[in-house]
Amino acid sequence: MSTVSSKVENMCVVAKGPKHGPAPIPEEGKWVKAYEIKDISGLSHGIGWCAPQQGMCKLTLNVKDGVIEESLVETSGCSGMTHSAAMAAEILQGKTILEALNTDLVCDAINVAMREIFKQLVYGRTQTAFSEGGLPIGASLDDLGKGLRSQVGTIFATKEKGVRYLEMAEGYILSTGLDENNEVIGYKFVHLGKMMEAIRHGMDPKEAYESNVKTYGRYDEAVKKIDPREE
Repeated sequence: MSTVSSKVENMCVVAKGPKHGPAPIPEEGKWVKAYEIKDISGLSHGIGWCAPQQGMCKLTLNVKDGVIEESLVETSGCSGMTHSAAMAAEILQGKTILEALNTDLVCDAINVAMREIFKQLVYGRTQTAFSEGGLPIGASLDDLGKGLRSQVGTIFATKEKGVRYLEMAEGYILSTGLDENNEVIGYKFVHLGKMMEAIRHGMDPKEAYESNVKTYGRYDEAVKKIDPREE
């Protein structure tokens, strides 16, 4: 029983009136009044950063009845964070979202991502808010695409020498095509996920490489082609 001060104890009672309860939030195609953690379901994403802001984490969770059934941890910018992600993925599944919020997930960026995704989930701002039944376990892998690699973009640029595309969603950049004004109009890339999948399934590495080299944009019209890592 709560302790009440003498000042409050001597007050007369004023009736509260209607009990409104929480506002309903959208969850997997239905409106839910969430009173407890088990009332929360949904698939969402959270982005986090570490204290020195050196690295970042994208965390995807699929939550059913308050319990994390699936986790995808994607990190960038810090070598140690990739190992932290491995530990975090082992820690997360099977916990309630409240447990996970108060669990040390090893890396500051992953902890921040957990905090951000918690807010998404409990406020009903999820990817599956209006999807009846939500998404099946394993749905986060669909974001990775063929070869199950994270979508990565790595672009470097200087005022002195301009831009260098190093990796795009399509894959590892082999060369960029420039027009007569030295502006980028396309690039040639190798899709690493598809290439590695082909090699794992027995294809000769050289053939796997060559069959997954593609171009994007007006690369074939380029008047000059450069290796962004060497030139």
